[in-house]
Amino acid sequence: MKVLYIYPHPDDESFGQGHALHKMRRLGHEVYLLTLTKGGATKLRHNFGYSIEQMGEVRYREISNVARVLDLSGMTVLDFPDSGLKEVDPRELEDVVRKEIERIEPQVLVTYPVHGISGFHDHIVTHAVVKRVFVGLRERTEYLKRLAFTTLTEESAAKSPLIRVGSSKPEEIDCVIKADEIDIQKCIQALDCYVTYQETVEKSGIKDFVRQNDAVFEFFQEDHKPPVADLFEALP
Repeated sequence: MKVLYIYPHPDDESFGQGHALHKMRRLGHEVYLLTLTKGGATKLRHNFGYSIEQMGEVRYREISNVARVLDLSGMTVLDFPDSGLKEVDPRELEDVVRKEIERIEPQVLVTYPVHGISGFHDHIVTHAVVKRVFVGLRERTEYLKRLAFTTLTEESAAKSPLIRVGSSKPEEIDCVIKADEIDIQKCIQALDCYVTYQETVEKSGIKDFVRQNDAVFEFFQEDHKPPVADLFEALP
């Protein structure tokens, strides 16, 4: 089975979800990643004296290391403007997302939920774009079955040191992936690949979060009670 994760930035795949990506690969599934930007606009670039373009190239090298650590089946990194997706014609974003889906033919797509977890507009734009492409392709393809949103439980969000963290109600959570120790360690290794982002990694407490929390997801237009244990379980 194939799953395609679609996020706006490098590191979105590792913050709280890297253990799930690795577990799916370890179980034999094909796991692909698409990021819409290189993430070069982060304010952390000023710590290194990098321009947006230079930081983007550094972060591209970092996410390439992540791909090796998590054993991803494939990765595509685009160069739309970081922190500027709201100004991009959504049809242009939809077109590149659609082409990547048609190239890979995954059964499952994963992206941010409607609240974007952090509320960052790049996250919310990506949610809208992926959802729009999904509903169109689902009507005319045989392979595309499910759209999943990576999210947080209310309990874990309440404990987060970050500001404005969105979450999902218990009845909205459709999937809980329980990672093993090897998957947790690989996620931590993936986070360590983001050398220029270690300030954020430490402030966020994300490593402790990964050790203490399962990966949880909402499914678009599905309702699973109790939640399934795998992104491919009980496909429509």
